[in-house]
Amino acid sequence: MPRDLAEPRSRTPLLRKPDATDGADIWALVKSCKPLDENSMYANLIQADHFRDTCVVAELDGEIVGWISGHIIPAKNELFVWQVAVSAKARGLGLGKLMLAELIERDACDEADHLKTTITKDNAASWGLFRSFARSIGGELSDEPHFESDAHFGGQHDTEHMVTISLPSPGALARAA
Repeated sequence: MPRDLAEPRSRTPLLRKPDATDGADIWALVKSCKPLDENSMYANLIQADHFRDTCVVAELDGEIVGWISGHIIPAKNELFVWQVAVSAKARGLGLGKLMLAELIERDACDEADHLKTTITKDNAASWGLFRSFARSIGGELSDEPHFESDAHFGGQHDTEHMVTISLPSPGALARAA
């Protein structure tokens, strides 16, 4: 039976942990979100399978429109966010901040006292997202050059700045909400 065209489509994304079957859709989303670096489809499958507790998928009308990949840095109480991807179909919904908030509230991130990510100086969208997120949780944001163009990328990629955001304790987050 055809769908009633008068029925409104949902504008509230479903946020969830990914699973291995999401790998191909995640890869396609990342590929469509320039200037994000494309990883192999296999890398996204491994992230969705092995690191699902520290990754987020956002669905809108059954389609993956958002993705955060992250992991807890070994031997540290720090959550590293590798990529944030938001489809053009879901822009303007505040989805990046929603996914970050979802992620830091997970049990797997309870011990994290800092969120870290790397951003090139010219990526205005990422700077805006992480600055806005830091303000929204009352966190302090700092940055410094980390992976340098010549030393780490052989001059083939811009310097990545390590961005560090202090995270409130899980109890403080609950009280702020």
